Amino acid sequence: MDTASPHSGDLTLSLSSSPALAAEELFCPPQIPAALFEELWLASQAETVQLSRSEFAAKLIALGAKRNHGLPSDAVPNAMDVASFFRALHLPDLALAHACGLGREVAWERFLALYRKPITEAAIAITGSATLGHDLADSLHSQLFGLTERAGQRRSPLDSYSGRGTLMGWLRTTLVQRHIDHYRHTHRESPLEGQDPPAPLTDATPSPLIMQKLQIAIADTLQTLSAEDRFLLSSYFLDQCTLRQIAQLLRVHEATISRKLNRLTTDLRKRLLKSLQTAGLSRRGAEEALGIDPRDLTINLRSLLQTPSSRPFSDQTCSLDQTS
Repeated sequence: MDTASPHSGDLTLSLSSSPALAAEELFCPPQIPAALFEELWLASQAETVQLSRSEFAAKLIALGAKRNHGLPSDAVPNAMDVASFFRALHLPDLALAHACGLGREVAWERFLALYRKPITEAAIAITGSATLGHDLADSLHSQLFGLTERAGQRRSPLDSYSGRGTLMGWLRTTLVQRHIDHYRHTHRESPLEGQDPPAPLTDATPSPLIMQKLQIAIADTLQTLSAEDRFLLSSYFLDQCTLRQIAQLLRVHEATISRKLNRLTTDLRKRLLKSLQTAGLSRRGAEEALGIDPRDLTINLRSLLQTPSSRPFSDQTCSLDQTS
């Protein structure tokens, strides 16, 4: 409504006709600090998939409670633990999956645009057959869309996605498990000869042997890196410096840093896969091992990335004025 007369020359102020909408725009859950929630909300791009602030907050709060913010069940998380847990989540993937689970059309359009082809390709690779692969992919799409009903409501498996790994990784392991389940059902629990064992679900606890092999592979690989490569990894991933800050420290253009990081991470992945396969894992098993949540590892990455002759990277990095 207008607060000024149409005959007055004063500026007319239009107030929102929906107090509920205005309240939603200012909503912030009391369980999460306002500044942190705003950061998470912006990073998630949840608004672009028609997810409201209150819906996004409810999902975060439920995940935090379920996981005790990444800590053992008997530990009490502090503010830093809470912030670290939420920032480590794949927030855009989480928002997209949750919006799909709620039936938002724009979210499903984005999901299909991003994942229909990769899901089909992954299904064909898993089954070794184009026909079976398309069938497996189609069955997963039907399941994800929520054809299963519980208590009179359609439920999507996407509701169980926690954001701890990538959404594509979760979809791939779900495909593998569905393929295994279908085979066992049709072959009366007979061995799946010539196939890898079922990959663990993203949220499942990896076996101690896989964890040990992964940690050894990481340690061996990182110790072979040059001092500059260690510095780049530590600065960007551990100290969370920006490309510009690192570039200024090394007196190069930030595009150079971007190219070096892309090359370095690609090379690291290849070397880790090779190391894990040498340790006895299949190609698929090695790829699944690389999808393990880093918080489940007991390895000290900062210690591995620091050389004995150098100062701690936390002293070297992010020392620039944050406004520069």
